Amino acid sequence: MVAIIDYGAGNILSVQKALDHIGCENVVTSDASVISGADGAILPGVGSFGDAMDHLTDSGLVGAVREFASSGKPFLGICLGLQVLFDASEESPDATGLSVFSGRVRRFPSDMGLKIPHIGWNSIEYDRECPIFKGLSDQPYVYFVHSYYLQAEDEGVVSAVAEYGIPFHAAVWKDNVFATQFHPEKSGSVGLQILRNFVGLM
Repeated sequence: MVAIIDYGAGNILSVQKALDHIGCENVVTSDASVISGADGAILPGVGSFGDAMDHLTDSGLVGAVREFASSGKPFLGICLGLQVLFDASEESPDATGLSVFSGRVRRFPSDMGLKIPHIGWNSIEYDRECPIFKGLSDQPYVYFVHSYYLQAEDEGVVSAVAEYGIPFHAAVWKDNVFATQFHPEKSGSVGLQILRNFVGLM
């Protein structure tokens, strides 16, 4: 069973529908004990970095997320759920992230001549050793919605890169922890394959 972590700042329904579609048992929960007992966990997220950290703190789930990330069981952060795994974001300078990974989240430059937020389909280049990308085609297209991008301190954890005016880190992976800036649940057959691969790790 996959626990979809509900902390008041997630795109819960689309993630749940995608898991239902691939036949994965799941539960939407804000209960730390349910999360810790799950076989896998997904941390979705939309909105601002600071609001997400406030919601996680107010929900009493900061410890639960950190503990699951270190549990050895498959963990997936999506969009804002990737960003809060890092130290800080230019979006909310006073907020402190979960620091599961080291790095910062930065705003796309306004002088690129491109619309911000970055909304739509973009190809990624990915690490073929990353388990959740197994079986994907070369440079598959996935769906993004974001104004801020990840700059991981350790490029060794970066599992996918993309480009929108500038290159940016589109996904990370270390041990049991995976996270994507893009939305697998909105990325058609490619995204469903990523979710199947993730579930298959349980």
